[in-house]
Amino acid sequence: MLDVSAIDLHYGAAQALRAVSLKAEPGKVTCVLGRNGVGKTSLLDALAGQQPVSKGTIIWEGSDITALRPPERARRGIAYVPQGREIFPLLSVEENLKTGFAPLKRDERDIPEDVFSLFPVLKTMLRRRGGDLSGGQQQQLAIGRALVMRPRLLLLDEPTEGIQPSIIKDIGRAIAYLRSLGKIAIVLVEQYLDFARELGDHFAVMDRGAIVYSCGRDGLDEGALRRAMAI
Repeated sequence: MLDVSAIDLHYGAAQALRAVSLKAEPGKVTCVLGRNGVGKTSLLDALAGQQPVSKGTIIWEGSDITALRPPERARRGIAYVPQGREIFPLLSVEENLKTGFAPLKRDERDIPEDVFSLFPVLKTMLRRRGGDLSGGQQQQLAIGRALVMRPRLLLLDEPTEGIQPSIIKDIGRAIAYLRSLGKIAIVLVEQYLDFARELGDHFAVMDRGAIVYSCGRDGLDEGALRRAMAI
């Protein structure tokens, strides 16, 4: 389980996160919503160790990981699919997937069949360069690369951004399948409310670096959720 408690994050004198607390459980999707520039990506950067927090704690599977660097967090089962995908355009699809081997033990370094069952197009394009793929295919590749790491915590930053509707559906089905396994905690940052509402178990809306509204699926008030997102 992920337990984030009152974290602050600064970029120099600018404060990006303000006392943010969040939980994510295996087999559940925690959706972080809000407009551009409210701190959603900064939150994921903090969880992945890309940016150090200035206050608060991040507990993962009972251990304090607040001070751990990204490679150490990756070895603890935390995978990050960043906004913009950040694949290697000159490497083949297969080589991109194999970059996910880095935190794994040598005997675990194979590509799980789930990657190809969730995203069949990747299997047909193994020899193609990453830069030759469409935006939607690159997003599938980025998620596939994260799954190669056998994550127990999957961080997804706006996976539907700029993606055609058919691939959005494929990504939604993949997230629903991963949730159904009951082993992976998923934190999904999203602006597309309908996509988040369909998948989410918990919802948190951010504004100006703070969480201004949160609820579970059972207590979801869509009107209140939309009003919070419009602040």
